[in-house]
Amino acid sequence: MRNLILICVLFLASIGAKAQCEITADVCQTHISSQYLSDGQHYRALLLSDQVAEFNATLYGGTTYRLAGCSGTQDGNLQYRVFDSQRNLLFKNDEFQNAPHWDFQVEATLDVIIEAQLDPIAGASGCAVMLMGFRR
Repeated sequence: MRNLILICVLFLASIGAKAQCEITADVCQTHISSQYLSDGQHYRALLLSDQVAEFNATLYGGTTYRLAGCSGTQDGNLQYRVFDSQRNLLFKNDEFQNAPHWDFQVEATLDVIIEAQLDPIAGASGCAVMLMGFRR
């Protein structure tokens, strides 16, 4: 009986987390304006305040991108950093008041690592969503 209750609680929690990530993804999608075409990926992670999510992407030379990062229903709750494959820092949004999006162009094709974590002031847990689009 105890195992059944535990399974039910975990199932309900996973439904709640999925719903939270859907709402966050909808909020984040507003930052991928009509000038940009989504790459079709929704990078998502459910995080505690001390965790860091890591996402990998390939950026193609000569393309202008918009990277959007969100957590919760308000902008500024997510800190993210972009590194090249040798872990050289390319950008971090906490230098720009946790800006929810960043527009940039790459000259040559580049594999990147995107790290995301909750702003410590924003809360103890939440869903991190990263979206990427390229200029039409």
